[in-house]
Amino acid sequence: MALAPSKLLPFALAHRSLPPSFPYPRRPRLPYPCRQTLRISCAKRTGKQRYPSEKKKLKLRLRRERAPGGGGAKDKFEGIWRLSKLAVSVRDDPGKDFLGVSDGLLQEIAKVLEFPVASMLPAEAFCVVRKSFDARKMLKEPKFVYTVDMDANKLLHLEPRTWDFISRLEPKVGIVERMLSKKDSGNLISMIHDCKKTHEATLSRESDNDLNAGSRRKCTYNSVKVPKIAVVGSGPSGLFASLVLAELGADVTLIERGQPVEQRGRDIGALVVRRILQLDSNFCFGEGGAGTWSDGKLVTRIGKNSESVLAVMKTLVHFGAPKSILVNGKPHLGTDRLVPLLRNFRQHLQQLGVNIMFGSRMDDLLVANGQVVGVKVSQSSDKSLFDSEKLTSDAVVLAVGHSARDVYQILLSHNVELVPKDFAVGLRVEHPQELINSIQYSKLASEVRGGRGKVPGTNLACYSFCMCPGGQVVLTSTDPSELCINGMSFSRRSSKWANAALVVTVSGTELNSLNCSGPMAGIYFQRDLEKKAAIMGGGNFVVPAQTVTDFLENKLSGTSVPPSSYRLGVKAAYLHNLFPIHITEALKCSIATFDQELPGFITKDALLHGVETRTSSPVQIPRSSDTYESVSLRGLYPIGEGAGYAGGIVSAAVDGMYAGLAKVQAVYTLANLLLILAEEGRFMGLLYAIYLVVGCRQDSEDAIGKEVHETFWAVDFR
Repeated sequence: MALAPSKLLPFALAHRSLPPSFPYPRRPRLPYPCRQTLRISCAKRTGKQRYPSEKKKLKLRLRRERAPGGGGAKDKFEGIWRLSKLAVSVRDDPGKDFLGVSDGLLQEIAKVLEFPVASMLPAEAFCVVRKSFDARKMLKEPKFVYTVDMDANKLLHLEPRTWDFISRLEPKVGIVERMLSKKDSGNLISMIHDCKKTHEATLSRESDNDLNAGSRRKCTYNSVKVPKIAVVGSGPSGLFASLVLAELGADVTLIERGQPVEQRGRDIGALVVRRILQLDSNFCFGEGGAGTWSDGKLVTRIGKNSESVLAVMKTLVHFGAPKSILVNGKPHLGTDRLVPLLRNFRQHLQQLGVNIMFGSRMDDLLVANGQVVGVKVSQSSDKSLFDSEKLTSDAVVLAVGHSARDVYQILLSHNVELVPKDFAVGLRVEHPQELINSIQYSKLASEVRGGRGKVPGTNLACYSFCMCPGGQVVLTSTDPSELCINGMSFSRRSSKWANAALVVTVSGTELNSLNCSGPMAGIYFQRDLEKKAAIMGGGNFVVPAQTVTDFLENKLSGTSVPPSSYRLGVKAAYLHNLFPIHITEALKCSIATFDQELPGFITKDALLHGVETRTSSPVQIPRSSDTYESVSLRGLYPIGEGAGYAGGIVSAAVDGMYAGLAKVQAVYTLANLLLILAEEGRFMGLLYAIYLVVGCRQDSEDAIGKEVHETFWAVDFR
């Protein structure tokens, strides 16, 4: 039995009463077409053109329609209306940090409703869902763009004179959309608790009703084993997988080769100040994964308003992230905020009974009869394998990052299938932040004010990767003989530099043309570039650099280069000799395109740093789309960025969340899982959630839904 992610979402549930029977089958359609009555409408007076008597009749009719059973236009006054693309001028908006309903926003809402006096609209009836900043050159002036939810019922209660205007409101795709009820997924933890309360209340109401008592069968399973899961890696996917598994009652061991964020911060400080690289505790390895010291961007392409993404965001807020990430169009945390958040996350997992093993490296998989039965781990500081410890488990969740190259070798030794995946390499370009602000904002450049102003630091996300306004260039090497870099920034983004990656996609075909083949071809190509960069820099983690103008002209104007945010030093070098010719030409073309969009981008003050190679994993571990299990080794569940299924903090967290549910279901059948948890009296809300999402699907051929339905009613929860 397999569960697709879309079939088993433990969030965004409407609190409905538990149905007495499972809704099979669908209602049959009529065998003949139903005749429709043709309606002919004539022009009518509207708004101010109505006579007083007509206005009075309209109000009476609307009152009747709002009454129970009224029907008609009544539906317009129920639920939530979502108003999108509300553009407020910068001069009329309080600024980027204000996430409420301003007078300028009320003016735009009034235009959509065609309400004559914006100041009469109650701000309490509106809720800001999304706020972003649009400074494109095609606009006459930069604007803040809002998405707002309007509670029609509340608006009518606070301002009855809006009846006429809401009655004329019509849906427009992407601009005005109607929702019967506002979706509120909640975070993963509160979702379980809320569903538990709802289910217990339902059982309490049914306790006096014996109608269904006879149909419930007593079932007891006294000797069912609790699943034992080993999660390797404490990045976003590993943390969220561990959270879901632990909340479901599994026995979870979280294995992390790096250190907790507190010690990891000290190790990174030693690298930046004294050039001491800890191989397993650095910018790539450690609690929180590479994203902890890489800006904390929460932008994602998997649907910023989707229920799964919102559940992840609200869980981050639960652990200490600011609520503004739920509204900002391009949410960003910053490393300084991620550190306490991860500490809270860790403490919650430990309270759930998760055994967290920091400084523990996975040396091998334990395999028996084609099935993973555990892992072999040792202390990261111990270079030998003589003191390895064997940890048995029912399943292994492989949630490593894309820099854990030794793990890919372990997988190949067990004949686990790996396939090459497209990735990107390139350079990191850095400009003075004031220059970028003046190019993008012109007269508004003074409003940035080091991250504390009215408008955000400008972001060049159109043609680049991982833009870090007010950030710095950092070292992400995991080997002293290799050199690779990334960008990061703190929450205020207040440094005087802006950097972004300029990267070119590398496909399998291009690797073959470079005589690189096999599943590890991309990794070998990355290593080759990183070793070249280390040699160009002269060692000691000095980064080779070149001005943008010199790079375009294939020359070096001198031995000195402009100041850089990279703290370990830069050295003038011929970066155009670093890559194959077609990659170099593609980078030059992208820089020229930048300058066309942002005149002034090409300048001698802009500095290119080499080399950026670890944008994503160059390999993918094939897995089942339903169970998340490896297609070549049973009991192994590859997830997240290192497995080739995510590309950032949020997408990795969502992947881990989905996989957490699928993994427990793979260790036990779903029916047994329900009975286990019901027997222990734990997480009734999740059982109710699974029943609502999976069991209530009206599909007579859905075997999963039938199993959930039969199992749910087989359990006597009382």
